[in-house]
Amino acid sequence: MELKNLTNNFAKVVLPLTLGGAILYWMYRGFDFKSVRNVLFNEMDWTWMLLSFPFGILAQIIRGWRWRLTLNPVGEYPRLSVSINSIFLSYASSLVVPRIGEFTRCGILKRYDDVSFPKSLGTVVTERAIDSLLVMVVAGITLLLQFRVFGIFFDETGTSIDSLFSRFSPAGYAVTALCGAVALGFFAFLLKRLSIYNKVKTTLSGIWQGVMSLRRMDNVPLFVLMTIGIWACYFLHYYLAFFCFGFTENLGMACGMVTFVVGSIAVLVPTPNGAGPWHFAVKTMLILYGVADEKALYFVLIVHSVQTMLVVLLGIWAWVGLMFTGRRVAARDMTVS
Repeated sequence: MELKNLTNNFAKVVLPLTLGGAILYWMYRGFDFKSVRNVLFNEMDWTWMLLSFPFGILAQIIRGWRWRLTLNPVGEYPRLSVSINSIFLSYASSLVVPRIGEFTRCGILKRYDDVSFPKSLGTVVTERAIDSLLVMVVAGITLLLQFRVFGIFFDETGTSIDSLFSRFSPAGYAVTALCGAVALGFFAFLLKRLSIYNKVKTTLSGIWQGVMSLRRMDNVPLFVLMTIGIWACYFLHYYLAFFCFGFTENLGMACGMVTFVVGSIAVLVPTPNGAGPWHFAVKTMLILYGVADEKALYFVLIVHSVQTMLVVLLGIWAWVGLMFTGRRVAARDMTVS
């Protein structure tokens, strides 16, 4: 049993860190990191980065508020502050162990507001399904709208699809294939673990109630508005960073949307905060829009690092806040305040 636990912990922690680190090493081998200092302090406009922070924070606040809304139909009424802090801490914890955040936030609500763990986990499944559907729809629309732009790009530059793909080295193809294989393997692992988890009848019932909570929600329009608001804030948090750099400030919102969607899909690969796959995907799309290879590396390194630091700070804020939050006993007997 100890060997099995050790193997599981290895798979959850070491493999994602190794994968993300290997991709980053491959991308930044031979890169002059000393030049990043000059970009940070002399070339970068920090005003836009600071303006992007409220949107990154607001996205997580709305997510906590929306989660509370999905729990109400199943008879669970956590405090709004606990719900929001659980979201902050879930994102920070996923920096250590990818995808552990979903379980972390459910555990926090169980600990502080006595919310049923299976029910809250079921609502998380519902949330993820809705978010994935929205991302797929936006991705489809964005790519359809950008086909014409890609065609113009190819015509004006004399670039063909074949020559574009020829810019990919064998290592680039290998990284893409590896990320896809790891993502598929991760989903297979989750399905296997979930099938074992669901052998307990009460757990299965609780999860199902959570999944079906959307059908009994009193204010579906508010849920939809919150969902749109979350992803609009995520996009603005990312897109405003374009204006921090002279080589991306004129690329336009369409480029921002394409790179945002591709990056959102890339983070499905289980590495800490998408480190590695996100860098690779966004950098590749920026090159398609004419950004020089080195400049694209500056962008993905700085933006991802700064936004990850924001996640860490919000996690610390939540951890401190929860230290001063008392437990609420028999929360399910209470009504919404």
